[in-house]
Amino acid sequence: MLEKSALPDPDHAVVIRSLGKQFGEKIAVNGINLTIPAGSFYGFVGPNGAGKTTTMSMMTGLLRPDHGQVWMHGFNMWEAPHDAKAILGVLVDGAVVFPRLTGAQLVTYSGLLRGMDADVVAERVPDLLRVMDLEEAANKMVADYSAGMTKKIGLAAAMIHSPHVLILDEPFEAVDPVSSARIRTILNEYVASGGTVMISSHVMDLVERTCDHVAVIDRGEVLASGTMTEVTDGQSLEDRFVSMVSNEQAGEGLSWFHT
Repeated sequence: MLEKSALPDPDHAVVIRSLGKQFGEKIAVNGINLTIPAGSFYGFVGPNGAGKTTTMSMMTGLLRPDHGQVWMHGFNMWEAPHDAKAILGVLVDGAVVFPRLTGAQLVTYSGLLRGMDADVVAERVPDLLRVMDLEEAANKMVADYSAGMTKKIGLAAAMIHSPHVLILDEPFEAVDPVSSARIRTILNEYVASGGTVMISSHVMDLVERTCDHVAVIDRGEVLASGTMTEVTDGQSLEDRFVSMVSNEQAGEGLSWFHT
């Protein structure tokens, strides 16, 4: 049963309070709290199995939490899901797409599902395919796309309705460097115009160079969150991250590993 909670400040893009999820005996997310300012580029980092994807799935309404609440610009994700999801664009890592559609059809379908006018969708699809460097693959079935191409077409589908908030799980994984740089430029311009982006990534340097805010999660709990300067505290993000989540004994026991 989701508990009621006081309404958050609608000027914040995303507000998470006491969000938790358990699978059997495993606590995947342990009652976390996060506030993502509007107009921020927010990084979400943690080791494998830390609870990043579970948290992002609950944030976006794809997974119902055991307890806690999420608001998107003041709209409660479960009490007003239509309003909350209307202003949200989502890229889920490993999400199943419609493989028998072409790339152009998939992005078009995503726009029409959002209730967009067909003429507006028809104008935006070529622009998205161009910036994602997918023009030549526009009429190719998604089943024949590479992992990087599939990631890019999923991002295009998340952007088609020009949402207020983008939540992207590993958006640059398997994407070539040229496309990655182009996408970062687009997202930076989107943030500069007032949009909000949250990304998860294992690439600390990319997060540090791209994001102005960051949260570190491990074992379902947020260890640190805030501006990049506050969290890194004079260190690189990678060094700060390792100091918070590393197990000092993890590398012991390989005395035999030598030439």
